[in-house]
Amino acid sequence: MNVLIVESNPDLGQIWKNHVERMGAQRVTLVAGLDPAIHEIMRHSWDVIVLNLVLEDGGAMAVSDYASYRQPDANLLLVNSSSFFSDGSIFNHLGNVRACLPTSARPEDLAAMVAHYAQPDV
Repeated sequence: MNVLIVESNPDLGQIWKNHVERMGAQRVTLVAGLDPAIHEIMRHSWDVIVLNLVLEDGGAMAVSDYASYRQPDANLLLVNSSSFFSDGSIFNHLGNVRACLPTSARPEDLAAMVAHYAQPDV
């Protein structure tokens, strides 16, 4: 399983990365924003992309759109620290979103979701 994590907070991103690696991922790459995320999506194939909806550079929607175009089979897991989209409407706006978790979710729960959505035919 190949996982791209797009998270502005390097400490939080590293915690998520460590937990996903423990789940057996072959490649887990952590980037901080729009430009490095686009670069990684162009260079590699991803099974799952973990994307914080509230990136410091504001590029989360662009990352999602580009991933949908460039890698339509990649499953997108959103994490969100705000109450915006808490009604589930994000699924109407971004077709490649499979789940939306709060940023405060336990890292092992996020890693389990990544492992689940990295499976073929999910």
